[in-house]
Amino acid sequence: MTRIRNNTVVVTGASRGIGEAAARYFAKAGAKVVLSARNEARIRDIAEDIAAKGGIALAIRCDVSQAADVERLMTEVRARTGAIDVLVNNAGTIDPIARLADSDPQAWGQIVDVNLKGVYHGLRYAIPWMVESGGGTILNISSGAATSALEGWSHYCATKAAVLSLTRVAHKEYGPQGVRVIGLSPGTVATDMQVSIRTSGINPVSQLDPNVHIPPEWVAKALLWLCGPDADPHLGTDFSIKTNEGRAAVGLALAD
Repeated sequence: MTRIRNNTVVVTGASRGIGEAAARYFAKAGAKVVLSARNEARIRDIAEDIAAKGGIALAIRCDVSQAADVERLMTEVRARTGAIDVLVNNAGTIDPIARLADSDPQAWGQIVDVNLKGVYHGLRYAIPWMVESGGGTILNISSGAATSALEGWSHYCATKAAVLSLTRVAHKEYGPQGVRVIGLSPGTVATDMQVSIRTSGINPVSQLDPNVHIPPEWVAKALLWLCGPDADPHLGTDFSIKTNEGRAAVGLALAD
């Protein structure tokens, strides 16, 4: 945990779920955390709570689907903290869940804007700063959906597959310049997204017992681990904590 101390960590989608857990975990490890999301009031409340507990946190509103918003976020982070050491591209959504012939084209496109273009925007505007400063780490939240075909999830599967490709390309292009790019496939996590999935009743994931979902704090711990050299063999690809091998590496409880 000492390796992250005083580093600047930007977390998108930080108003709840994995993003909130990651922001709190990195702050506890001594990082300067920047929480970003569309819900400015919520991220300000979280940042204030982190600060009240001795951490360092800033809240900056950003809609990752908008390139100008993300460019402004990265510029402000650099101006206020002096660095962008880690970017956690976490913002993502799955609603509305629907089979292809029942899907709404505008809603489907909005998922692409957040899940795919949002990650691209983060890469596009963080990488130049990281290259200039000699390196950094970008962590893209991925999913088993990146390599699966799940009924009702055409938008989610397609965007996560594309994010995996972005991870690979970004590593190939900027790995030699010190920018570490890794995806994290956490499995099912106990967040609001799982509530939407269960409500949909579509595909086997919606039928899972809620007790099998891992807590978001486990994902946060894995994200911190990915910032260290032990994760270097996984650069340019997705690292999974669905397997006992991955969980053991991070120090998480093994699956039965």
